[in-house]
Amino acid sequence: MLAAAQRLRRSTDFAAAIRGGRRAGRGAVVVHLALPPTIGAEAPSSPEPARAAGVEESSAPTRAGFVVSKAVGPAVVRNRVRRRLRHLVRERLATLPAGSTLVVRALPAAAGASYARLGTDLDAAVASARAPRSRRSR
Repeated sequence: MLAAAQRLRRSTDFAAAIRGGRRAGRGAVVVHLALPPTIGAEAPSSPEPARAAGVEESSAPTRAGFVVSKAVGPAVVRNRVRRRLRHLVRERLATLPAGSTLVVRALPAAAGASYARLGTDLDAAVASARAPRSRRSR
């Protein structure tokens, strides 16, 4: 189980992560990852000393939320998928920067996916969301 400080509960928190974060879909999951602003990018516009801003950034917990719609299956299946994802994310929260917000959305394929497949899909999606965006040539 995730600690209370690490869970997203309000719809505004989910919306902020989905609108402001990077999206990556792999297999049975779609991940929305909102990374905290970097201290170097914020320092020139902030009147606060860099040290004080850094203390606030490091104390903010990394939070996670889950979206498992009725398209995934009946309540028993949705709850099983949610429990599996919650357990997988709990192990990986420490690898994300402090202050990050992660929203994991399960696709209908997650209902039949094994625990190992959900883990590999989640790892690949988080890695893709963390990678810097490359510019596409037209």
